[in-house]
Amino acid sequence: MDLQQRVALVTGGGRGIGKAIARALAGAGAKVAVAARSRDEVEAVAREIAGSGSLPLVCDVTVRAEVARTVDDVVRKLGSLDILVNNAGVAESAPLARTDEAMWDRALATNLTSTYLFTRASLPGMVGRGWGRVVNVASTSGKVGGAYLTAYCASKHGVVGFTRALALETAGKGVTVNAVCPGYVRTDLAERAIRNIAEKTGMPPAQARAKLEASNPQGRFVEPEEVAALVLFLCGEEARGVNGQAINLDGGGTTS
Repeated sequence: MDLQQRVALVTGGGRGIGKAIARALAGAGAKVAVAARSRDEVEAVAREIAGSGSLPLVCDVTVRAEVARTVDDVVRKLGSLDILVNNAGVAESAPLARTDEAMWDRALATNLTSTYLFTRASLPGMVGRGWGRVVNVASTSGKVGGAYLTAYCASKHGVVGFTRALALETAGKGVTVNAVCPGYVRTDLAERAIRNIAEKTGMPPAQARAKLEASNPQGRFVEPEEVAALVLFLCGEEARGVNGQAINLDGGGTTS
């Protein structure tokens, strides 16, 4: 994989999946801008991948003005924006009766609306250059439902629908738009889910972990580096024929 001369922006890039994606893109030669709310986290990732011409950017993806400023900063400081990875996200769970409007709004603003905002701001430059890659980190919850996950599932289904529609719009313009749909990944979010299950049900944490791992027929969490490897493939020239796809990464648990 050779991404020399390409410039990438990874949202939610300070840790977990986003951090792994930033490392993978930098390892393939791309200049990588890393955006997240935590200055310490994005600066740490940028230092780690400094050889690629990295750029740390503090951004709240739910604030429109910050999204516009972030995209402008990438183009101004790194010269272009060829690869956009919409990875920033939140995952909260509650029965619908306890899913208040604030939780609903957080899910849609962070997971779905930010994807729209970043892509809309980045796409004209890609189309103008005749080359671009948009990869949206969705979830298997963008394909199937899950109890107590109405807000999260709605937002991730939206990301998958957005991906499929935009891919057709850009198909003849040198830009591909795809989504990756992981199951449970070994990240802080998964650990938080384990704690929540244990606290709300009284289930021992080890049992809660085993319950989540069992959703993957391979009996394990997906590793962040596996997600990063799939994203990296989709960004390469070899994947130019892959467009409008939402690719599952959960050991076969979701086959649609």
